[in-house]
Amino acid sequence: MGFIFDRKLTFHQHVDFYANKSILTVKCMKIIGSSNCGINPFQKCLLYRMCILPIALYGFQLWFYKSVPMSYYLKTLGKMQRRAAIWILGAFKMSPSYGIKAIAGLVPIYLHLLKLGGRSQLCTNKLLPSHLIRSLIESCLNSNSCFDAVSLNSLTNRQCMLVKGHLIDLANRFNECLPSFDPLNPELSSGL
Repeated sequence: MGFIFDRKLTFHQHVDFYANKSILTVKCMKIIGSSNCGINPFQKCLLYRMCILPIALYGFQLWFYKSVPMSYYLKTLGKMQRRAAIWILGAFKMSPSYGIKAIAGLVPIYLHLLKLGGRSQLCTNKLLPSHLIRSLIESCLNSNSCFDAVSLNSLTNRQCMLVKGHLIDLANRFNECLPSFDPLNPELSSGL
């Protein structure tokens, strides 16, 4: 599937591979800009969002979760975003990073990861109640479930604090969700 694992599951090689692949894509995008008409900065920014970010953030749910050391990943992805911002604006390489990213209209990579991570975690509410992930997360899905031994509810509070991962964050986000709105509820009829 294209995920690169190492023994310690740090995903440094995975992030390096896809960040370098996206930097190479940025370099190849310069060819498009050197045509007769060229492309304007808005089109370059659109190309960055549509072509480069999906490559760079492929499989980010594996390594992006709460309490994980993020400095290495953000440094690598920040280099990629800086190169893209320089390409979008046609700026000098000595330009300040935050300034050119702001002028180019690029969201800082950490905030973009937070947004995408939150959206991907909220999609579990749309899964069927019999789905494997929901059965691992929910406490009272059904009493005859064969996953009770490996569900998150079988962990103690101390074990939950020690376990760091996407599934734990997903369970926390799942418990924070508000109940869905029912527009046909009799309580919402006029006069009540």
